[in-house]
Amino acid sequence: MITTRTAGPGDAAEIVRLRRLMFAAMDGHDSPGAWERTAEEIVARELGAGLGAFVVDGEGPHLAACAVGTVEQRLPAPGHPTGRFGFVFTVSTDPRYRGRGFARATTEALLDWFAASGVTRVDLHATPDAERLYRSLGFTEHSTALSLDLGRTIRPPVLPAP
Repeated sequence: MITTRTAGPGDAAEIVRLRRLMFAAMDGHDSPGAWERTAEEIVARELGAGLGAFVVDGEGPHLAACAVGTVEQRLPAPGHPTGRFGFVFTVSTDPRYRGRGFARATTEALLDWFAASGVTRVDLHATPDAERLYRSLGFTEHSTALSLDLGRTIRPPVLPAP
C-alpha cells in the first residue's frame, strides 16, 4: 500500500527539486536557477491557502513523488456553481521510484483535495508519457485555450489619448 501525506512547508525544497526533475524529463535540459528559491518561498507560504500538495516519502531524507495544484476562484457559471477550478501543475516522481504507482497515488490525493475544496473542474497539461495515467483518472480533452506569455512578449505600452 502506498502512503501519501499532505505536504508541509518543510517539504518545499524537495517539492521544487521534484519539479526541476519534471522539467528536465520534459525537455531534456536541467534548468537550475533563481526560480527555485522563489518557488520554495511560494510553496512554503501558500500550502493550505489555495495550494495543495501531496507527497510520498522516499527511503531517506527526500521525497519520492509529489502532485501539486492550485485552486482558482473564478465567477460561477452553469455547470460550475462554485466558480472554483483546479489546476495540476506538478506531478513528479524521482527516477529512483518510478513504476511503483506513486504518481497515481499523489494525483488521486490531490483530486480528492480538489473535490473537498468545491472544485468542479480540474485542468492540466499532460506529456505524452503521462497521458495514459490522466485518462485512466477520467481526464478528457477540453476546448483548446489560447495563451499569451507576457514574459516573452514585448508589447508597446498603450498610452492614453491626449
